[in-house]
Amino acid sequence: MTDRAQTLARAAGLRAVFEAAGAVGVETPVLQPAHTLLDLYGEEIRARAYVTSDALRGEQMLRPDFTVPVVQMHMAHGAEPARYTYSGEVFRRQEHDPDRANEFIQVGFEVFDRTDPAAADAEVFALIAGALSPLRLRAATGDIGVLMAAVEGLKTTAPRKAALMRHIWRPRRFRALLDRFSGRTAMSRTREALLAGDLPGAEAPLSGRRSAAEITARIETLREDAATAPLSTEEVRLLDALLGVRETMPYALEQLRDLSVDLPQIAPAVARIAARAGALEARGIDVQSLPFETNFGRTSMEYYDGFVFGFFSPDRADLPAVATGGRYDALTRRLGQGREIPAVGGVLRPGLMLELEAAQ
Repeated sequence: MTDRAQTLARAAGLRAVFEAAGAVGVETPVLQPAHTLLDLYGEEIRARAYVTSDALRGEQMLRPDFTVPVVQMHMAHGAEPARYTYSGEVFRRQEHDPDRANEFIQVGFEVFDRTDPAAADAEVFALIAGALSPLRLRAATGDIGVLMAAVEGLKTTAPRKAALMRHIWRPRRFRALLDRFSGRTAMSRTREALLAGDLPGAEAPLSGRRSAAEITARIETLREDAATAPLSTEEVRLLDALLGVRETMPYALEQLRDLSVDLPQIAPAVARIAARAGALEARGIDVQSLPFETNFGRTSMEYYDGFVFGFFSPDRADLPAVATGGRYDALTRRLGQGREIPAVGGVLRPGLMLELEAAQ
């Protein structure tokens, strides 16, 4: 375990690296308005954040990460292009692993630049990889945009596609929905009874937040879904093949290009991956041995919608990622009040870096 002074010193050194690359140092409040995060992620964010409130400002959350407030700041006041760096505490509730830190220092680098997204992806990845190079970590990369494009192009209803898109970051729920929409799993007896109007206790008084009208509308939506034709066996097979891509970058690109013949909706996303590979190579990254996995990043923060990456210790599987990052173009649309700009960034944990250095 490293002490706070050492961690802050390492954080300052990392910020200096990013400032030398053109980033401007910024600060964000530790207390963040809860309504913004709830609008983005729904009530599930409560399981990961510390929540408090006061009479004047309402519900607040201890900062779970920096990206959302930095995007808000840039969309309100930032010029183009822009590069930012920051450091400070973030707070994450830990309900299952008492050994995981619930408060730690994070250092980040964010790029808002519409000129060349592939080059920006490579810039962020290469700078972070360079800062971590003495630790000999294992890199992982992926692209959430490929799966998003595949779902968007499915031959099914808009509500089904919306449900799948909403649960891309919850792999088990996504799989359960895919199995249900394809007819792989039978409808439960409870749902059959609900759709048939056989509702035990229907005369009981309402409890909870949903009104009778909302409950009726939800049942009607479920009936419409039950009457929808299942996803085709071929589409499900292609999705399974897409989710199974796990190779070094050149071979992954080869598999993705083959899949795009039958899934033409993913072709633009595959082209972006190829452009990124070229930009990474130009930055000195060994693309030939760089891993790529379509499934990677699906349990990260839900604002990523393109390139995702992480760096992990090959000898300490008990540790979380030492650094993570990715592209979040859609988040700038959500928070930009009509404006948007391509954006990508990454964060490092200097405390974990010092812990691994001490072990070496």
